[in-house]
Amino acid sequence: MDDGGTDRREDLGRVGAVVLTGGTAVRMDGADKASIELDGLTLLERALAATVTAVEVVVVGEAVPTTRPVTFTREDPRGGGPAAGLLAGVDAFYRPCDLLQVLAVDMPRVTPGTFARLAGALTPAYDGAVLVDGDARRQPLCGVYRWSALQRVRPERHEDEHGLSVRRLLAPLALAEVAAVGDEALDVDTWGDLLALRERGTGGPS
Repeated sequence: MDDGGTDRREDLGRVGAVVLTGGTAVRMDGADKASIELDGLTLLERALAATVTAVEVVVVGEAVPTTRPVTFTREDPRGGGPAAGLLAGVDAFYRPCDLLQVLAVDMPRVTPGTFARLAGALTPAYDGAVLVDGDARRQPLCGVYRWSALQRVRPERHEDEHGLSVRRLLAPLALAEVAAVGDEALDVDTWGDLLALRERGTGGPS
């Protein structure tokens, strides 16, 4: 709480974003989640709208036409999991960022407001901030992380990134927790999840 009218928010510097689209979608018959539509927008376009404040965006997945400039990349070898994908995304930036927005493409109710709240939770004591769902579970693929902190915890050997879990990668970091509002923390893991979101009505990045 601001007790003196002074803006205490940290200057977060250059903000980038990594959008992860390369999952196997086993429970959706291998469908390309990024191309699935919800409320008239593909999940990828919804993710790009949610990360609109980023000055540079890297999408980890297959290259497709997009409405804003992005860089596409893939982890090497492919199929290395989300932590390997995240680190591949980091390596694809033209310029290092100070703060990195991270979003899985299957979280379509995340908005720019979500990332504003995450960034607002940062203080110098934290390495990042993550969204927390209604069951108090961290959602590490919806978060903001200091670039320097990610570089500090990444494996020394590239081959050790393959198969590494995101939770293990981020375990050493001090992370603020931000409670999800409404449907923000819902993801699309199954066709049933998609149907349920469609039945809930229109919701979009704002």
